[in-house]
Amino acid sequence: MKARQRTVRLELTEPLRISRSTMTAREAVWLTVEHEGQQGHGEAVTSVYYGLDARTLERLLHAKARWLARFPGPESALEALWAGAGEAGPGEAGAGETGPGEAAAPPAVTAAVESALLDLAGKLAGAPVHRLLGARGAPPRAATARTIGITSPGRAEAQAVRLVRDGFSVLKLKAGAPDPAHDLARVRAVRAAAPRARLLLDPNGAWSVREARRLLPLFAELGVEAVEQPLVPGDPEALAKLAERSPLPVIADEDAVGLEDARRLAGRVQGINVKLAKCGGVGAALRIAELIEGTGTGLMLGCLTASTLGIAPAVHLANRARWVDLDGHLLLADDPWTGIGGADGTVRASPNPGLGVVERGAEEARA
Repeated sequence: MKARQRTVRLELTEPLRISRSTMTAREAVWLTVEHEGQQGHGEAVTSVYYGLDARTLERLLHAKARWLARFPGPESALEALWAGAGEAGPGEAGAGETGPGEAAAPPAVTAAVESALLDLAGKLAGAPVHRLLGARGAPPRAATARTIGITSPGRAEAQAVRLVRDGFSVLKLKAGAPDPAHDLARVRAVRAAAPRARLLLDPNGAWSVREARRLLPLFAELGVEAVEQPLVPGDPEALAKLAERSPLPVIADEDAVGLEDARRLAGRVQGINVKLAKCGGVGAALRIAELIEGTGTGLMLGCLTASTLGIAPAVHLANRARWVDLDGHLLLADDPWTGIGGADGTVRASPNPGLGVVERGAEEARA
């Protein structure tokens, strides 16, 4: 198999402010794998939080291109990838995808390689990715949350009105402003503007235990359905103890990176946010989903801000999750790919072979 890569800049429609930063754009590195006249695609995006810049991603994906050249086709490469990642911990990809003297790739790189291989394997087999993963019936689809960043109550209210009008039934509000009263005012404004919407809250680890215990009952009174990572990450035991008495379901995010984190928190928090770029891809996500099934901990599918190409693999798992937050492509000013929808509040896996996504330039050329 041959591989090549391309780096692009993804601009957001407007700045997205969360508790620890404000983002206006992200760089993405696209990996294309070729075999028998077909191409498979994957995407890795930069992340300050995970310490990944464009140059690092380019270097790591270039190394993975050499690794891919060892295999006669995508199936054998996927088998090696999944065999090696079975017990990987945070920041590891498993020995199966590296050779002697090679460092394990970060999960985001592993996820991008896996995406390209799944896309390619599906196209060669004439089957969509969800079929390759054993799903039956109609292609997965789900209502996705739509993020509202830390902003003024009036602006949040206007956004909520527009989003509900467009078809969104789940709104996710970022929290963790320096003054918690601002968060409460924003949630109150959105609740008034969208009384029937499901509300999720995400402080991105901004609160202490004391702050969380004081604030969570107030947000529960406003009808918030669940809260993601309310506590500063790094102490999963504190998060689990908070979840025992929280008036809101607690979903672990930054404290739940890989399989071992999920094993530690299963049955002790109400949800785990699985992001493919965080855990290492679809195979890792399925192992986490299997691990927590029946424990009382629900699966949330989340994402980083990315294009449709980067979001698509998770959409093929959407019917397995209790909460779906796959709106990263909807935050972009100009999404370079198409194929999973979402602008009406629902993401849909394509019935077409592979990931079912198409680069817009290629789509227009065919038209």
